[in-house]
Amino acid sequence: MSDSEWITELINDTDTTMSEKQRKILEAAIDTFSEKGYAGSSTSEIAKKAGVAEGTIFRHYKTKKDLLLSIVTPTIARFAAPFFIKTFTKEVFENEYEHYEDFLRVIAKNRLEFVRKHFPILKIFIQEIAFHDELREPFQQLFTEHVYQKFKKIIEHFQEKGEIIDLPPETIMRMSASSIIGYILPRFLLFPEKEWDDDKEIDQLVEFILYGLSGKR
Repeated sequence: MSDSEWITELINDTDTTMSEKQRKILEAAIDTFSEKGYAGSSTSEIAKKAGVAEGTIFRHYKTKKDLLLSIVTPTIARFAAPFFIKTFTKEVFENEYEHYEDFLRVIAKNRLEFVRKHFPILKIFIQEIAFHDELREPFQQLFTEHVYQKFKKIIEHFQEKGEIIDLPPETIMRMSASSIIGYILPRFLLFPEKEWDDDKEIDQLVEFILYGLSGKR
């Protein structure tokens, strides 16, 4: 799916009441914010890319921040929430795993493919989450309601089997997630031009996490 195709799909799924000009502004804003970041983008640039006058943007949104918060941020939240639930909880947490290694491998590949497909809009989320409660709070709630308990249950299961050392599940969850994120962010954000062997990297990632959690030396 190309960038324009998934943006069109996103807009159609999110708000069917938008005018054609609003849709063009939204598409241009997502594209520009993703490419240059919020601080590095200008409303004149967004307007030019959308094919509208800059005044058209300000008739709908008083400032550039208002554009981010009123359109892009809610769109990201509404877009990512159902996808997060569907592709993360359903495809990852509703399966049974023989070993914690199997679970780690599935979760790493699942998140890798999710980011690969939706990176432009997720890049905005990564760039702006620290600065806007409106963007951060829905994901905190989403994680608490749909991910935390399922993740914790899996960890406790493999602790009972003796595969994972006796640390608080929250600590193991944080260590596992941060290791996966620590691969995905450089993969797409810092060094996207590098030739990555994702299967090999995931194998090494899983081995690294397991070595730290197994208690073996």
